[in-house]
Amino acid sequence: MVSRGVVDLRSDTLTQPTDAMRQAMASAQVGDDRYGEDPAVNQLEERFADLVGKPSAMYVPSGTMGNQIALRLQGTVGSNVVVGRRQHLMSYESGAAGMNNASQLYAVDDAGGVVDTVAAAEAVAAGQGGFWPPVSLVCLENTHLASGGLAIEAGEMAAAAALGPPVHLDGARLFNAAVALDTAAEELARAATTVMSCVSKGLGAPVGSLLAGPPDLIAEARLHRRRLGGAMRQAGVIAAGGLYALDHHIDRLADDHARARRLGEVVAERWPGARLGEAEAASGRPFTNVVAFRHLDALGLLDHLHGTGIRAGLLAPGIVRFVTHLDVDDADIDRAIAALSSAPD
Repeated sequence: MVSRGVVDLRSDTLTQPTDAMRQAMASAQVGDDRYGEDPAVNQLEERFADLVGKPSAMYVPSGTMGNQIALRLQGTVGSNVVVGRRQHLMSYESGAAGMNNASQLYAVDDAGGVVDTVAAAEAVAAGQGGFWPPVSLVCLENTHLASGGLAIEAGEMAAAAALGPPVHLDGARLFNAAVALDTAAEELARAATTVMSCVSKGLGAPVGSLLAGPPDLIAEARLHRRRLGGAMRQAGVIAAGGLYALDHHIDRLADDHARARRLGEVVAERWPGARLGEAEAASGRPFTNVVAFRHLDALGLLDHLHGTGIRAGLLAPGIVRFVTHLDVDDADIDRAIAALSSAPD
């Protein structure tokens, strides 16, 4: 292994708390969150709700739990929940929706990150006509991981909301989208009844996500959180990290996007047409901090990279993924570019 250590680009969940974030966590005032008495948790929930333009929010251990609670809240018994077939809650949550909910997922195409509104509208109409189960919820994702981290504009999400059923937004990387589109997270979440975002990805906090929405739904969400084992006690020691991230790490996401852009340029040169989301990015949807591309020998490429001190991951079989984050600097990107340049075809 190289002397400078490993450059880990497998995920933006791998970040370490900064010294300032650790200080904020160490000095956090805490209480029992189960009783609503943890000051840092309460402050984090209020700050997030304000940023996404919702009245209430709830802190949860993970984005998957936030998504699953949203499904439990809004996916009524015997109904269809329309999702993109490659969305995280469809493909990357270990089948949790089928185990935790009494609704069923109805998958439609989401090429380029946007739910096929024609297919979704057909499902809504069929449900209203009594032919199919009614549609109780439409789920969106921004940024869209399976399209290589594309950011989706508010107008495209509003088109899905116009179908009629309420919308849940999986905004795990919503702030990446807001920075890339130079807009407010509130604007991107406007069409959604509920929205989930992670503070433990690009924002760099060690633990946690938040689910925001109307007060009545969030009050009920707290019951579901408890049923799923997610109620926490003196959680302020981790919530303080999330609050620090929201206050200090949003604008710097642009640095991650710039570094991912450099990696993406090398991928496009070495393997033309292989990068996911290229066509949509060419038409105006911006990439963020994810570079995903098809490779005929993906495992072999990962082995080559590992031998040079670079770690990458797989998004799916044959699809390599790099994710930039605050623990990766320009020198690290230089090393990753050199490793990609020397990789076999």
